[in-house]
Amino acid sequence: MTKIYIIGAGPGDPDLITVKGLRILQEADVVLYTDSLVNDELIAKAKPDAEILKSAGMDLEEMVAIMADRAKLGKLVARVHTGDPAVFGAIMEQIALLKNEGIGYEIIPGVSSVFASAAAVGAELTIPELTQTVILTRAEGRTPVPELEKLKDLAAHHCTIALFLSATLTKKVVKELTDAGWSEHTPVAVVQRATWPDQIVVRTTLAQLDEDMRKNGIRSHAMILAGWALDPGIHSNESYRSKLYDKEFTHRFRKGVKA
Repeated sequence: MTKIYIIGAGPGDPDLITVKGLRILQEADVVLYTDSLVNDELIAKAKPDAEILKSAGMDLEEMVAIMADRAKLGKLVARVHTGDPAVFGAIMEQIALLKNEGIGYEIIPGVSSVFASAAAVGAELTIPELTQTVILTRAEGRTPVPELEKLKDLAAHHCTIALFLSATLTKKVVKELTDAGWSEHTPVAVVQRATWPDQIVVRTTLAQLDEDMRKNGIRSHAMILAGWALDPGIHSNESYRSKLYDKEFTHRFRKGVKA
């Protein structure tokens, strides 16, 4: 079956694409990419005679028509998305129309901005006996969220929360987390344009989040990470240690230490 490749380009740094994603990009006859979000340095790695198309000014039907047309001509088509396509990637509607055209697809995963942001602040988002769950979501804005996924209700779990597409909704974020019983001292890390040369990292608290976002002029392209896993001083707290490398903890690759 004729197919197109949907490639996760990673968060910004052109070196953070997967080896497979880069190979497909370099072999592609046609590259359609989200030019407002994907680094041009990465797209420059495409082969010299590839047809390079920017999608920022296109609507859904126009994008899919181009991909379908080129694929039916036997060309290798790479649709390049920012981050990982599986999370807020808006690929479902593209796939639906491609299926209507009888065209298959293969998704090449990429590094999500949530993990690039965690790396930027040097954080592990799952800490034993503190939080073992990460919720990836967004605050409710112009696009509603399902009734059972209101931020306040999700926050009731008091785990780590990663907020996409929420940089203009910080007042709402603060209110909903506070209403869920979160302390005003809860650590928050904000990373704007993670892994890009102009990356900005802001460490703050729930109480100061909106003000610190305003001071730093952050209103787009930002990941908000909230929860006690983001505590800058957590490394000095020996209460939270994984059993994985404990000398008393056995598994099939390591025998326990005998007394």
